[in-house]
Amino acid sequence: MTQLRSAVILITGAVGGFGQELTRQLLMAGSRLILTDLDKPALYQRAADIQRQVATGEVLACFETDLSSGEGCEALYHQVKALDIPIDILINNAGIAVFGRMDEVPAPEWERLMQVNLITPMRLSSLFVADMIARQKGHIVNISSVAGWFAPAGLTHYSASKYGLRGFSEGLFNEVKDYNVKVTAVYPFFSRTPILQAKRYGTLAEGHQGVPDSWATDPAKVMAATLQGIQRDQLHVFPDAIAQNVQRFKRYTPGLLDWISNEFAKRLNRGAS
Repeated sequence: MTQLRSAVILITGAVGGFGQELTRQLLMAGSRLILTDLDKPALYQRAADIQRQVATGEVLACFETDLSSGEGCEALYHQVKALDIPIDILINNAGIAVFGRMDEVPAPEWERLMQVNLITPMRLSSLFVADMIARQKGHIVNISSVAGWFAPAGLTHYSASKYGLRGFSEGLFNEVKDYNVKVTAVYPFFSRTPILQAKRYGTLAEGHQGVPDSWATDPAKVMAATLQGIQRDQLHVFPDAIAQNVQRFKRYTPGLLDWISNEFAKRLNRGAS
């Protein structure tokens, strides 16, 4: 089992909803954290606020990094290496979303999405896994999405990135398992985080209400289930009831999932509450 107490953990996207919950819960578990995000003042402020509330754990460093490029990933890797502290767990949490019909979303927007959601976790994993293999110890965690199991209209780009992250996680698991390096992919339903306010474009965005708050999951509960899955070394973690049902339907009754997905889209367009 992966131990969280005293583990050195690198979290990307630490300012967002899941990032803040990961920071809070891992500090409570006694972990030692390295945090990164785009907004340095917000990163420092929120890390300080959380640490004042939590008596255990430690924030070792905060790095302002733009991970939407290979250069940004390399820069983060070298900043972490300069600390001379081996990483026990890498949590690829940073992610963005856009909503709209495939051809109506501007290319720079969806290309950046693919970079942040898929290419960046692949880059960071390839950089840090070599050290883990050499130490015969480590754990890579990729925060995917239930959209990595089904692709509703308007989320084609987002789903493509999350499907890709699922495939990458499975392949990486098979490549590093003989070196005592663990891999976990997490598939939450849409949660009460800033990603629900993603940019919207074109025809599908007209009249689309987005996911109502009453439908969204609680980030604290989702991340608590996620950490439990990490500790158990699970490859696939479905941290909420909706995600669990979606993957079951996808496996055993895909036609039913298609019908549910269509009904889901209709209700959002009617402004369900």
